[in-house]
Amino acid sequence: MDHAAAKEDATHGYDASFTLRRARSLYFEDNAFGDDGGYTKKWVPVQIGPARIAIPNTAGRVRSVRLHDLHHIVTGYPTTLRGEAMMGAWELGSGCADHYAAWYLNANAFAYGMVLGPRALWRAFARGRRSKNLYGRPFDEALLERTVGELREELLPDGDAAPGARDALAFGAWLLPGFYFLAWNLLSIPLALVVGFFTRGRVAAR
Repeated sequence: MDHAAAKEDATHGYDASFTLRRARSLYFEDNAFGDDGGYTKKWVPVQIGPARIAIPNTAGRVRSVRLHDLHHIVTGYPTTLRGEAMMGAWELGSGCADHYAAWYLNANAFAYGMVLGPRALWRAFARGRRSKNLYGRPFDEALLERTVGELREELLPDGDAAPGARDALAFGAWLLPGFYFLAWNLLSIPLALVVGFFTRGRVAAR
């Protein structure tokens, strides 16, 4: 794999010397997520094609998103629709352990990536296959005192090894559920537009 190309898909906007706490505060501010990242909100917005609907902010989602947000900071993938697709592919590639909400949400994001940037999706997935992530450990406030650079060094690959046959097979295995989620989301757009209309009062920035 072209390691430089994989990095081009990400935007490393947080200085390596920043603590994760400082970087996360900037990340919340940059994305208008609120002081606590929206973790305490009862409802959060989800994009389905042109429709934006509100879904319950379950305990399972919050458990996963606390770590997911740190992955954004470490990897540099933005929170755009395309960026979330790359982030989802990276997390699927590196594995989501027992974070079932993360598996489900990432599979949805992966589906969008199949349309928005399939080559970039493959690079992000292959990069994830060579990475570690935080899903194998519980969130701990002490983690936020580590620096961005330390966590990048721990989690991200520093080489440019080409993906192998197993990586290609693993990526191919995700294409089938990806097509399923893509078809389901496309068919759900009319319903999502209606639901979005009636829940628009609940759809606010995280």
